[in-house]
Amino acid sequence: MRLTLYTDYSLRVLIFLASKPTDELSNIKEIADAYSISKNHLMKVTYELGKAGLVETIRGRNGGIKLAKEPEHINIGELVRITEEDFHLVECFDSEHNNCVITPVCGLKHVLGKALQAYLSVLDEYTLADLVQNPMEYRMLFQAKSPETT
Repeated sequence: MRLTLYTDYSLRVLIFLASKPTDELSNIKEIADAYSISKNHLMKVTYELGKAGLVETIRGRNGGIKLAKEPEHINIGELVRITEEDFHLVECFDSEHNNCVITPVCGLKHVLGKALQAYLSVLDEYTLADLVQNPMEYRMLFQAKSPETT
């Protein structure tokens, strides 16, 4: 199973925001600089995370973004399900586009389906709080990467 860049960036944005004090706003540029990734990609990711109710966007001169929920209420399995377009590990997982001739007798779909469920089940056991157990360590890494300190 390979996660898309979209999911990867979504996780990174949430990790960044979870590392900040709850009353501190962040901005896209700050996050993009911390990870050396495109602001344009992060704008789309942040917009979608806002629509999903995971981040809050505050407009205006002193605006920014922050988590809309406490990190312990953001489930990683749920996030992956929201951000991944599909879980078609092989062709036969997509009934609309399945042209595989062995589908009627193949046992692979069952095995991979079971593996996918196990994968998601493990992700369901974790929250954003589990990923960011020591926010200060993250902040130190992000500060070291910041353009102001280099």
